[in-house]
Amino acid sequence: MTQLMKTRVIKVNPTRPDAAAIRQAAEVLRGGGLVAFPTETVYGLGANALDSNAIEGIYRAKQRPASDPVIAHIHHPSELDSLAIDIPAIARRLATVFWPGALTMVLKRAPGVPDNIATGTNTVAIRMPSHPVAQALLIAANLPIAAPSANTFTRPSATTATHVLEDLDGRIDLLLDGGETTIGLESTVIDLTGERPIVLRPGGVLLEHLRAFVPDVMLAPKYMGASGKTDTSEVAAVSPGQMIKHYSPRAELMLFDGRDMSVVVATMQKSVQRLNAQGKRVGVLAPDEEHLYFAKEAQVKLLGSRDDLQAIGHSLFASMRMLDGRDVDVILVHGFGQDGLGAALWDRLLRAAEGKVIRVD
Repeated sequence: MTQLMKTRVIKVNPTRPDAAAIRQAAEVLRGGGLVAFPTETVYGLGANALDSNAIEGIYRAKQRPASDPVIAHIHHPSELDSLAIDIPAIARRLATVFWPGALTMVLKRAPGVPDNIATGTNTVAIRMPSHPVAQALLIAANLPIAAPSANTFTRPSATTATHVLEDLDGRIDLLLDGGETTIGLESTVIDLTGERPIVLRPGGVLLEHLRAFVPDVMLAPKYMGASGKTDTSEVAAVSPGQMIKHYSPRAELMLFDGRDMSVVVATMQKSVQRLNAQGKRVGVLAPDEEHLYFAKEAQVKLLGSRDDLQAIGHSLFASMRMLDGRDVDVILVHGFGQDGLGAALWDRLLRAAEGKVIRVD
């Protein structure tokens, strides 16, 4: 990767960030530069959301296609009116309930908001993060911050400062190192611009929780997976993270799914043996309970108990990167259902596998 600049790294306390460090980062943003910073979901790569040139810098640094929009982050719900128009009442209700937090709302874009934040569409995705570092930076900068995940395009999202540097060192001005993120999966994205609210990307806020306030909300990510129907078009999207190849490790990821987990695991074991016979270095992402099934024949990264999807979500991207660091050729993993947080895990795994699923019946 060509080194374009020297990336400064400043360590900050994740709960009480140093004001001087935050001021330095805010000055970079106001000057049109790029700052990576932690949020509760993943690290974000930030730029002034009202500066089209600064936003273009995000696309260049990430090597991100222009058809993939970025999220505008704000520090108070009152800022909605500067970024969006025709805001429905339900948006303000959801902001009251879920902000600050891991919910992104897609609304109609206000005049004056750069069109490249939303790939030329008339919408804008907006979120109010809860992480103290993100909140402090937004307040100090006194402007909305456009920030997709701080990684190169299609790579697993960054959940530590080390991950950010792996992908973006020399491409961004400043990194605020606030330690490990808490959720580890991106925000839930809900589109409120149509007749019916639609969750375009499952994430940190569960569909079940949204339905308590929006009973008719529908889950309709671009890549269905469960039905086998995959939309591979690359037209401009209204939500980030909608490409078929996304969140992917360097190794090929093989995603298994089936009703009987014992049969799925047995099939994965046979695949490990076959790949080993071909001379492949094999990695497995597995819940703690399955460690002994693969320990002798593969590099195994345990994700946590299968009964604790939050722990699995927290470690998923870091575990992909860890196996990449061990130079495996192939990574095997199975799904964790599609209820609750399982829907977000399935979405990330499906795209990491480029839409390919090995069905085991």
